[in-house]
Amino acid sequence: MAIARPFLMFQDGGAQAALDLYFDTFPDSRMVRVERWTQGEPGSAGTIKVAVFAICGREFMCSDSPIKHDFSFTPSSSIFVEFDSAAELDRVFGVLLDGGHILMPLDDYGFSKRFGWLNDRFGVSWQLNLADERRT
Repeated sequence: MAIARPFLMFQDGGAQAALDLYFDTFPDSRMVRVERWTQGEPGSAGTIKVAVFAICGREFMCSDSPIKHDFSFTPSSSIFVEFDSAAELDRVFGVLLDGGHILMPLDDYGFSKRFGWLNDRFGVSWQLNLADERRT
């Protein structure tokens, strides 16, 4: 058996703050399991060595990398979330935008009547879309 999960690598101890924001923002989101760096290990004590967590019921993994890299998140990989409610989409867009920046403002782009794309303050890229009620 094999399990595939998207993996988010944070730097400078940002994983827990990001997860706290996501858990407070999205339904059916929670920590599944977490292992933290301890004193004497390469990472800062208390930061996340590896975590499995759920956003909207979908499992992801993340860590706080103790290694400084010359790269971070890129919008070419993003988390796509569909909403049944325009009001909920707007709320989540606003929460994630705080300290982040817009890549595509909420609008009708033809492929969707309400879609927006942004990077949150941690650099994670989100595509938020209003589900097409005509789909089955």
